[in-house]
Amino acid sequence: MVKNEKFQRAPLVLAIATASIIAPNAFAQAELDTVEGPQAPQIEEVMVQGRLKDSAEMLVSERLDEEVVTDILGSEMIGRVGDSTVAAALRRVSGLSLVNDKFVYVRGLGERYSSTTLNGATVPSPDLTRNVIPLDIFPTSVVESLAVQKSYSADQAATFGGGNVDIRTKGIPDDLTYSIEIGSGTNSETDGDVLSYSGGDDDQFGADDGTRALPYQLQAALQRFQGRLGVQDIRKGLEREGREFASASQAIAAAQRLNRNLALSLNRDVELTEETSNPDMDLKGSVGNRFYLSDDWEVGFLAGGSYKNKWREQETLKRSYGFPEERTDTENTSTYSVDISGNVNLGIRYADEQEVILTSLYLRNTDDDASIRDYFNENRQVSDGRGFREYTIKYEERDMLVNQVKGSHQFGPMSKSLVPGGLLDWVPEETTVDWFYSDSSARTDIPNEVSISSDAITNASGEVVSSSVSVGVNSSGFRFTELDDEVINYGWSATLPLYFSSSSLELSGGYARTEKGRTYKQSEFRIGVLSVDDPSSLGGSLNDVFGDDQITDTDNNYVFDRAGSNNQSYIAATLTDAAFGKVDWTLNETWRLAAGARWEEYNQVALDWNPYGYTLEDPQITNDPDELRDATYVEDAVYPSVSLTYMGNLWADTFQLRFGASKTAVRPDLREITDAIYIDPITDEQIKGNPNARPSEITNFDIRGEWFFDNGDNLTISAYYKDILDPIEFFELASSDTNVAREIINAESGEITGVEIEGLKSLGFMGEFMDSFFLQGNLTVQETELVAGAEADAPTTPIREMTGASEYVVNMLIGFDSPDGNHSATLGYNVFGDRLYLAGRNGAPDAYEQPFHSLDLTYSWYPTEEITIKAKMQNMLDEAIEIERADVIVFEQKPGQSFSLSAQYQF
Repeated sequence: MVKNEKFQRAPLVLAIATASIIAPNAFAQAELDTVEGPQAPQIEEVMVQGRLKDSAEMLVSERLDEEVVTDILGSEMIGRVGDSTVAAALRRVSGLSLVNDKFVYVRGLGERYSSTTLNGATVPSPDLTRNVIPLDIFPTSVVESLAVQKSYSADQAATFGGGNVDIRTKGIPDDLTYSIEIGSGTNSETDGDVLSYSGGDDDQFGADDGTRALPYQLQAALQRFQGRLGVQDIRKGLEREGREFASASQAIAAAQRLNRNLALSLNRDVELTEETSNPDMDLKGSVGNRFYLSDDWEVGFLAGGSYKNKWREQETLKRSYGFPEERTDTENTSTYSVDISGNVNLGIRYADEQEVILTSLYLRNTDDDASIRDYFNENRQVSDGRGFREYTIKYEERDMLVNQVKGSHQFGPMSKSLVPGGLLDWVPEETTVDWFYSDSSARTDIPNEVSISSDAITNASGEVVSSSVSVGVNSSGFRFTELDDEVINYGWSATLPLYFSSSSLELSGGYARTEKGRTYKQSEFRIGVLSVDDPSSLGGSLNDVFGDDQITDTDNNYVFDRAGSNNQSYIAATLTDAAFGKVDWTLNETWRLAAGARWEEYNQVALDWNPYGYTLEDPQITNDPDELRDATYVEDAVYPSVSLTYMGNLWADTFQLRFGASKTAVRPDLREITDAIYIDPITDEQIKGNPNARPSEITNFDIRGEWFFDNGDNLTISAYYKDILDPIEFFELASSDTNVAREIINAESGEITGVEIEGLKSLGFMGEFMDSFFLQGNLTVQETELVAGAEADAPTTPIREMTGASEYVVNMLIGFDSPDGNHSATLGYNVFGDRLYLAGRNGAPDAYEQPFHSLDLTYSWYPTEEITIKAKMQNMLDEAIEIERADVIVFEQKPGQSFSLSAQYQF
């Protein structure tokens, strides 16, 4: 291990530099420091330093070389802080906040205003109703760096609002490397006993073995009876087939038998039981190498995989702001999660001039929920002594497969020598052609999602004393949901550099095409209990109430049918062709002017789909010309961008002042332009689409000053302004007191003005002991304004802040690196200000999500150069997620405190 104290300050600086906030000359100074040590340890120190230095300098150099405002978070910093998903890691970037643990808000703009790419390519989303990708599906173990571009440039897609997050996966190593990591953990809210049920044999792998699949008998019956499975519908179908019956009652009896047999085909093994949970399990491994075939040719590979499972318990409490003591909703949920990832990279390179890389990435994220919900509404209040109970089982499997190939080709001397006759000698040597092709798919499968409604007898405090399954057609529901999202994205770009005596000019241009197709299919069935011979039987176990004997007993009246209004399923597609050109001029290494424009032709279609439509009167897809026309959207526009950078040494060794301006657009999600009401699976709220929803036009202005000091300290100050025409927002719809419904509306206008301050300060000035500590942080302060306009339905506040925007976001890190290099620790703090969750209507108050103070601690011990022991504590303050409306906490959820321990061996 390293013993030189002067060198030991370098890992501190280098680790922070991986977050792209350190000046390159700090590394030069660190190298000089190591030379002063004794000769033997000097060699070891340079080797250790080099491994960190290369990646750190690369990220710093990239940030300084970018023509627009970009923040970069490297894998070293991600690992140091201990965030396990991309979503959690992005909280550390200035101006970013995390919503629902899935979506990132950039500079006060909702998830729709932020885009995500993987290695620069567009990829699909497994989210059921959104185009945006839930970032919690990406584990940080596959990430080399995260680049957040906050200012638009013409080489990016024009759907650019708050910013673009590019997830860069790990590349091919320089030499042989392999690692294995094993970890475990727990959560304070999970006390060991969890709700569970009888699932499939492959649940530990996050895949259903067919136990929950839609029965083939039911699929055949849907075809046979044209999607209508009620008793009378089956009777008509039998008669249509030529079946003859002696009497009408005989026909009804035959239809009832068939109807009940269809009910028996469903998996009704849904009894919720308590079982003991196991601690978290976390396994990771990777291996890679690079082979040098000759002086000019090299090939390499990197393969990795991970597996993680965990149990979590969570209690969610909702209240009506008008009747907080009488109308409550309490849900206890146990979730078994499985995360699996696998990645393979292959590459070949010639003379540092020609390179082709193939990347394959597979992700699986499965949540298996079992919950019991007790609630009261305007029909039954707490004081009535009667309420409602709902049992729910939901198994959601999300998969993503990405296959990418990209190439970079430079017309250097070695490449030109391969072409006979000197045919390429006229091409400037630094001319580069880059291309990529990405084929990816995402699938979400929710088989046999079960909900069972019960009537509850409660005590004075609202606790359930007894319950029995409700009588009616909606006693139970069995839902099957399938989403397939496919994206093909390809393109090329060319760069021609020109050099003059005091300036340089870079000309670039390119083309890209994105094809996206999505199908969403939802099938819902219900078993209704209209009457039973023995009413007390409804208070028995769920498996007995919906058992074979109970359903087939002719003294009981159980009915089976397909539920729903046929407007939940949809098909959608987009096609985007784009071309761009840019000019990048640098004068005397002091001034840099970059300007460009992007042309995009965007085509979109989204149609309600009735998978069980079999007639012209009830078609699968509408045949109405007006509806078909309203379901499509075509846009053809040019999006300009310009940036100006001054490079000097004002108050620091390295100083840059950047200015940027651009015009961009944000388009409605695929589902939002359909005239249908659907349930948002994230919020459980009703959402009404709007065929008249149109893209938002955004004008962006940015200015940023960056100071990098020779001791490794740095300071960045940014200011930004966004003017939005026709911003796409959610507005509340009329609904019952205990249900929330929202609709998609184009507001009149929106504005965002903000300032970001970030910096790094080593604490050695406080004394020799503090040499091992550093402080890094960022603060965002902003003001947003939304003018609702005429399309909004009676908003309580016609002029208000934008949904999801908060007035401030704070991130702070205190880091420690021991002088002997054997220990490091990081304490991270994150908080956001009040942010609007729901805007009220007709005088109803707005709802605000309250600040969440996140305090996390990560400690690492390095007993040898190859072994790392890491301990993490998250949400140390045991904060709860709260939404407040009219001074009433209408939503409360405690994620609990998480603890984990891992050991890694890396060579």
